[in-house]
Amino acid sequence: MSESSLEKAYATQIANIEKSTGKKLNEWIAIVNKSGFAKHGELVNFLKEKHGFTHGKENLKPWYDKIMNEISKFGKDIEVSPKKAYVSLRRKKQFAILQPSTKDRFDVGLNIKGVPPSGNVIAAGSWNAMCTHRIKIEDEKMIDKDLVNWIKQSYDQAG
Repeated sequence: MSESSLEKAYATQIANIEKSTGKKLNEWIAIVNKSGFAKHGELVNFLKEKHGFTHGKENLKPWYDKIMNEISKFGKDIEVSPKKAYVSLRRKKQFAILQPSTKDRFDVGLNIKGVPPSGNVIAAGSWNAMCTHRIKIEDEKMIDKDLVNWIKQSYDQAG
């Protein structure tokens, strides 16, 4: 990134904070300084719990719930393992990851051997080493039978 694009990204982030909270950056700095917290994790929790700060991906939770509702119909042998950035789904081996990637995109990573990607499904490439396939969901309408069938293929191979 060039310096000007970094500056632009920073300015956009500041503008978004000010727009969504109604407070200027210097007001937030004063609030943080008066909080008595010094560690990053403590400050993040303070801003989330006391001031409603979010990562902006919470709006994707209904998509996650809808996908998980379909996956739960596959069988009772699915281990759901939340990680820092995504949720891992396993049987005897990991078969999928569910990841809110941006505030308006949800990615599904699959491990399917011997099946070429097609349609909305692309090769995972270097996105995640476990995954062979990746589906970028940018609209709730993409959570359909086709998506569920792709996940089911991965589930079946992991048994």
